Amino acid sequence: MALGRVEELRAAVRDVPDFPKRGIVFKDITPVLSDPVLFRASVDLFLERCRGLKIDKIVGIDARGFLFGSAVAYELGVGFVPIRKRGKLPYRTEIAKYSLEYGDAEMEMHVDAMSAGERIVLVDDLLATGGTSAAAAVLIRKAGGHLLEAQFLIELESLHGRKRLQPTPVTAFLKY
Repeated sequence: MALGRVEELRAAVRDVPDFPKRGIVFKDITPVLSDPVLFRASVDLFLERCRGLKIDKIVGIDARGFLFGSAVAYELGVGFVPIRKRGKLPYRTEIAKYSLEYGDAEMEMHVDAMSAGERIVLVDDLLATGGTSAAAAVLIRKAGGHLLEAQFLIELESLHGRKRLQPTPVTAFLKY
């Protein structure tokens, strides 16, 4: 992808101070999602990274990871697995607890979402402290999935979230 397109994506991400609580600067990607050229460009970044990997499923994290992950899974012709906040999935689930920069929570995944040995790529919009992604990685591994890589549109490098995902390789397209 052309460097100019990445810079257009960067310019479209807006900072929202004190959201969801005081002291947090939220990276708002809705301008990217609402622009068809930029949305396609963002999905293409994930696709370029995934091509050539033998992937069985894409796992997306609630909620914006669903937007990118399902589009990538569709284009690759592989399955999509949602990991959601606790209480949102209708079938039996595995649960993983995590902390993020503004509180504690739990994520869940259906117990039959993947089979042992399936090759998985985790997709989300943003990597901050890594709590949500680390919980997703725990769920994937509990199910027997082989986590090939975690991919993010944005990484907040100062929060060191990628450390919580080790030894999983991490790719982020926009770093702040």
